[in-house]
Amino acid sequence: MKAKKYLWSIICVYFCYLTHGIQAIILSQNNVNFAKQWGFNMSDPQSAAYAAGLAAVSTAVAWTGFGKFISVWIGGEISDRVGRKKLMIGGAALYIICFLGFLFTKSALVASVCGFASGVATSGFWDASGYPAVQEAYPAAPGSALVGIKFFVSLSGMVYPLLVVHNANSGNWKLNVMIPVVMSIICLVLAIIAPFVYDDQKKASEGNDGKSKDAVQAEIDAAKAAMLTKPSKFVVFLVMFYAFLCMAIMYGAQQYTKAFGLSVCGLSEMQAAGMTSIYTIGSICAVLFWAFMMAKLKWSPLKVVLIDSICTAVALAGVLFIHQVAIIYIAIAMLGFFAAGGALQTGLAVVQLFNPGPKGRNTGIYYTFMGAASYLIPVVAAQLTKASGEANAVYSLMIMLLVFAILAILSSLYLVAQHKKIFGKSAL
Repeated sequence: MKAKKYLWSIICVYFCYLTHGIQAIILSQNNVNFAKQWGFNMSDPQSAAYAAGLAAVSTAVAWTGFGKFISVWIGGEISDRVGRKKLMIGGAALYIICFLGFLFTKSALVASVCGFASGVATSGFWDASGYPAVQEAYPAAPGSALVGIKFFVSLSGMVYPLLVVHNANSGNWKLNVMIPVVMSIICLVLAIIAPFVYDDQKKASEGNDGKSKDAVQAEIDAAKAAMLTKPSKFVVFLVMFYAFLCMAIMYGAQQYTKAFGLSVCGLSEMQAAGMTSIYTIGSICAVLFWAFMMAKLKWSPLKVVLIDSICTAVALAGVLFIHQVAIIYIAIAMLGFFAAGGALQTGLAVVQLFNPGPKGRNTGIYYTFMGAASYLIPVVAAQLTKASGEANAVYSLMIMLLVFAILAILSSLYLVAQHKKIFGKSAL
């Protein structure tokens, strides 16, 4: 069985995304300590200097998103050309450099450069190679294999915020940066020793490249042959644009849930960190649930996306308009379940359904839209924080996420109607 033969490649990708789960939130979870390290006076939360420090952290986060945005498209093309292993190794090496930069730099500018490089490492290297790699290693249920990535991102997202508070209270906040340095070194070792399906096939077909390309093209042609009509350009755009909507919601909730709890809900530091963990627990439960639904019950990825979009809007409305701690915790758990529980990865399966093509290329285009969102959200957050303070900024940001969720519902409903037209059967 291919999944057993290439188990190490699956382990490698999943451990890399366990590490990425920390990279995604390391700046926002340690924002005050990083700002202090970069020379900002963070003694008075009401001061302009404090707001400037938080804005500097958001700017570094934005550069991470920009690195994702500009690299993932070309990364997908390179992955299809040179194979998965080289990009997985390169991403791990870049992660080590970036985390060491975060650990030692006293400059917000250098931290932003490290943020940019970590974005390139994540999307240009790992997303472009890791996502196709797990699909190729587990062809029996590629959708479930993709959702498994989200499980490991969520796992570190659940545990890490609590570690951050514990280590900070113990006076060892830099342990929060040392941990991902060690994990990145393990990623590098795994990437070096793991075999990858695509790379082995590429080696086997050297000198016989025509047959390899024919096999890939035959798979694409078979997917296109299942269509009664060709999807319009607008349909193709919508399935790609979903990455922007989904990532904007997921990234905004992931990065600013703690700030929302502290500044809007009046929670303690540990309670606010607990919100992030509850959000992540919801996403882990969703990963397991949707993996079962798609692998065993053969639910359409589009059906999952529609349900996720509707329930995400409901959860965001609960967070925004019902300011009771118990209700907020329930809404945050729902938000994690439906917005961060593999919705982004499931959307990629929808892309392959409506727009069959080389997996690396489709992943690259899809995650370019994702990168745009991960750049836009922290930029908006930084500007709002400067203009109106942290409490108003995070509240306005949550309203914007609700608007995006409504757009995702409308897009999904349109795609459900198009699915009937294109494939002759309902996605529901």
